[in-house]
Amino acid sequence: MDELRNFEQHLEKAIELFWDFIPNLILAIVILLVGLWIIRLINRLVYKFFDRKDYDPTLESFLQSFISIALKVLLFTVVVTQLGVKSSSLVAMVGAAGLAIGLALQGSLANFAGGVLILLFKPFKVGDFISAQGIDGSVKQITIFSTKLNTFGNQVAIIPNGQLSNGNIVNYNMEDTRRGKFDVGIGYGSNIKQAKEILLQICADHSDILKDPAPEVYVGELGDSSVNLTLRFWAKNEVFWPAHFHVIEETKLRFDEAGIEIPFPQRVVHDAD
Repeated sequence: MDELRNFEQHLEKAIELFWDFIPNLILAIVILLVGLWIIRLINRLVYKFFDRKDYDPTLESFLQSFISIALKVLLFTVVVTQLGVKSSSLVAMVGAAGLAIGLALQGSLANFAGGVLILLFKPFKVGDFISAQGIDGSVKQITIFSTKLNTFGNQVAIIPNGQLSNGNIVNYNMEDTRRGKFDVGIGYGSNIKQAKEILLQICADHSDILKDPAPEVYVGELGDSSVNLTLRFWAKNEVFWPAHFHVIEETKLRFDEAGIEIPFPQRVVHDAD
């Protein structure tokens, strides 16, 4: 009987504590829902603010991500405090959790630090074409932890900022102009001077290839079966690839017209006796 009486007392006390906790739980849920709505509203306002101002897109993307995460952390703190967790206990809990999470998420922290370094030193910005971590593409978005690239095939490549900030980066848009290099081989019986003149004329005829600095042609190598010529020319970044492909196509067409041979590997098969 005593055990039953003790059980009933504990049950009554638990029910009483539960009903005392219900208002805090309901208020915490309301705070959570209203807080998420306010965060979405603030994010939209921040987006509109940056949209009206002419800020660096890299800075805009980074700050938007940072503000959203910071507001959600603040909301979590308010909700947990409303549920009855004391501030001192919350600080201790957050400190312990922060240490554990920091050890578990060293990579994420490195990515965050990498994002800050990218923002500060600006090795690239949104819209730049870069080569990094073995991937070539245009920078689509820079967030706190990662950077998104649009590749040639219109795929989206996501690279952690930690790797980007610690690795080699080639930024093709840092300068207004870009130098192209095109190698072509001609037969040993072909006229080298004529071939060089044709290559230079191709560059002179194309409006997107810069005349200053002037294009140059060199004999780069005397190969086993060909004399290898190297053409170097300059073009604006935005028209570089069309100019590059034009040079390749025109070289083949004009060499054919001039009777200049472009050697290719050949295999001779002998019949066995």
